[in-house]
Amino acid sequence: MTTPDSDAFGSRFPHRDLLGIAGLSPQEIVFLLDLAEGYVEVSRRAEKKQELLRGRTIINLFFESSTRTRTSFELAAKRLGADVINMSVAWSSIKKGETLIDTAMTLNAMHPDVLIVRHPDSGGVKLLSEKVNCAVINAGDGSHEHPTQALLDALTIRRRRGSIAGLEVAVCGDISHSRVARSNIHLLNTLGARVRVIAPPTLMPSAIDRLGVTPYFDLCAGLKDCDIVMMLRLQNERMQGSYVPSIREYFHFFGLDREKLKNAKPDALVMHPGPMNRGVEIDSELADDIDRSLIREQVEMGVAVRMACLDALTRGLQSNA
Repeated sequence: MTTPDSDAFGSRFPHRDLLGIAGLSPQEIVFLLDLAEGYVEVSRRAEKKQELLRGRTIINLFFESSTRTRTSFELAAKRLGADVINMSVAWSSIKKGETLIDTAMTLNAMHPDVLIVRHPDSGGVKLLSEKVNCAVINAGDGSHEHPTQALLDALTIRRRRGSIAGLEVAVCGDISHSRVARSNIHLLNTLGARVRVIAPPTLMPSAIDRLGVTPYFDLCAGLKDCDIVMMLRLQNERMQGSYVPSIREYFHFFGLDREKLKNAKPDALVMHPGPMNRGVEIDSELADDIDRSLIREQVEMGVAVRMACLDALTRGLQSNA
């Protein structure tokens, strides 16, 4: 398996935790992407099992339901040889009134090596990371960040286009409630892409331009000459009140189909973090078009990226063992 060349921080990732993309340098992001490249090939072998994390304990701690992210992390950890424990909040002590800090203290006493945490509140994962002695990976906290999703999106783009620098990328949909949008904006800007965000006024954060993006309120205008189109799911579970008049009207103006995609470059590629609401954010035929859609590749890259993150964050543990 290939590994990244030595750089300013050598072969060690210089952070104990991965809580977000904001604050990571271009070199640190590229380190993780390069490491993930090798794990893509590992995952395509008939024999996928590695011994890198043999004897290490990984805990998936999800306070929100998830299928693809939790399964992807579990598969990544098991392919590296780790012992994996999945904790569902549905039967955890949190439901009985235990605080997040008490949960952290309990888990800390079990001496895990990595906690993978999804939490409905922005900042919840960071708070937990401050109370434990192991590495923590943010699997999504509220509307704040989802760093491994941005990394897998970047790896998908880089493998198809060779480089991210200079690309015109449009992030479209529910910008206000999307942690995926925030992590992608940070990463794409850091690696030299030009980012536009497209949404109805009710789903566009105020002062969004401070994140270094250009806002559009018209999908066709925003897609003009774009290389990559990232569609986002409507985060209905985070909405209180009505943000769109109707699903039908939302798709009419902001749902992606072949006709609207004609405004982008002829070879523009389409992405979606999933799960998709077909006929709401994206037309089903376009989502399944293997020539234009990268959605299936995103799922594959997710396992490789999460293997790379577990590898990177446990290197310090291995050297100190």
